[in-house]
Amino acid sequence: MSPVLPANRVTLRSLKQQLGLQFNPDPQFFPEGSQTHPHLTELERQLLDRVKDNFWALMEDPPMLENSVKMVVLAPLLDLAGFYRKPFHIETETSITLEMEDDGTVIQGRIDVLVQKNRLWLLVIESKCSDFSVTRAIPQALTYMLGNPESDRPTYGAIVNGNEFLFLKAIRQPTSQYSNSRLFSLLNPGNDLYEVLQVLKQLGQVVVRW
Repeated sequence: MSPVLPANRVTLRSLKQQLGLQFNPDPQFFPEGSQTHPHLTELERQLLDRVKDNFWALMEDPPMLENSVKMVVLAPLLDLAGFYRKPFHIETETSITLEMEDDGTVIQGRIDVLVQKNRLWLLVIESKCSDFSVTRAIPQALTYMLGNPESDRPTYGAIVNGNEFLFLKAIRQPTSQYSNSRLFSLLNPGNDLYEVLQVLKQLGQVVVRW
């Protein structure tokens, strides 16, 4: 029987050794995470300002737990990005299995939120409590992304802890590669949620064209 490894115990080193995963530093590999994005309306900006205000209200009694992150921050963003309507489909707590090529180890876990279109995964979203660093969840998110059965298409991911957002892109063919966006944070001046929503809309437009 193959050994089973929980997804939250996977490391970048193990993904590199077992799947040949490499970081791609070329900005052209993940332009969707940095290019000019769709325009936001004044109403959308007002709603995002309200989301940020709600977040800061909850931060008065930290930490903000994972379910609170989903309800207060993530749910409004997915709504404004249009991911609750066709052609997209939302799933939660989706099981994933990925087999390592060398030793046959099976990685198992559950995706917090999966946004898909005709089995093409747009976002594999891993949400954490507010005092959890998003960088710690990169190996886990990449494991889920690399488990996408549609391996001929890129998979986009997002890690959210309430106040920080990091987008990822991964491909399996011809070689396993990934890259990440800059780190968006509600601790920055202004409201980084504007850019977060713009990235989400941009990724949605990319997938609709497939």
